[in-house]
Amino acid sequence: MATLTIPHPLPSPTEDAENLRKACQGWGTNEKAIISILGHRDAAQRTLIRIAYEEHYQENLIKRLESEISGDFEKAVYRWILEPVERDAILAKDTIKKINHEHRVIVEIACSRSPKELLSVKQAYHSRFKCSLEEDVAAHTKGDFRKLLVALVSSYRYDGEEINARLAQSEANIIHEAIEEKAFSHEEIIRILSTRSKAQLNATFNRYRDEYGTSITKCFMGHPEDEFLSAVRVAIRSISSPHKYFEKVLRNAINKLGTDEGALTRVIVTRAEKDLKEIKDAYYKRNSVPLKEAVAKDTSGDYKTFLLTLLGD
Repeated sequence: MATLTIPHPLPSPTEDAENLRKACQGWGTNEKAIISILGHRDAAQRTLIRIAYEEHYQENLIKRLESEISGDFEKAVYRWILEPVERDAILAKDTIKKINHEHRVIVEIACSRSPKELLSVKQAYHSRFKCSLEEDVAAHTKGDFRKLLVALVSSYRYDGEEINARLAQSEANIIHEAIEEKAFSHEEIIRILSTRSKAQLNATFNRYRDEYGTSITKCFMGHPEDEFLSAVRVAIRSISSPHKYFEKVLRNAINKLGTDEGALTRVIVTRAEKDLKEIKDAYYKRNSVPLKEAVAKDTSGDYKTFLLTLLGD
């Protein structure tokens, strides 16, 4: 469930645009007004506000906000105001520039979005950056790591719930044989992870656990610097239990020495309209602390207020 709350009755996009204009005029920016408007509008409503603002003031709302606010607050508002597929395209581009350290974002997008969403992200990427996502990923990676990432972003999985139990058993065995031989980057592992539906993969993962007595992710543990194994683990976790996966991203972002604002912002902004309620529940179950308290403790100012608004608190 989403954590985003929307007021009723809802002001018109023109009224919201006018109030945002007022918030950006004068000697000081009214950050509270910006948060109270944008922090309570869904993606479609935010797009209409951007259109109304540009029509009335012949000015790009995003650029105006970038000139009025700064720091982590500005970055969070910028990510939020974008259309979701446009946001993912930009996240992917930013990640590719430093792919050796941030590959998980590419894998997240490829594995946690629906097939239609991933296709739309790739179309947005192509339109904005004048090249394909696959092309950029391939150009900035190499070896087995490249094979895996290109296969994941190229995928258009079946999105239904039907599964083939025999196939799940067969492919669990194939994965086990490759792991036993320490052939972690075997082409069959890449094929299975990048082509099977999420329902079919979950059946395979469950079959693996039942047959071999351990979760499949544990079998791909390795050195933290092994980018291929790390990407495989992110893929499996994003597919098998996205709520737990994103909870872990948040936990690591908050609990590390110095908050990882990029990861914190990314999860809250990208999941607030989808399943942030379930991620919050997973966080509390794992840490015995409400996510809102953890976020409030590790952030400050308008950035904190904005994140807590998206958390529904």
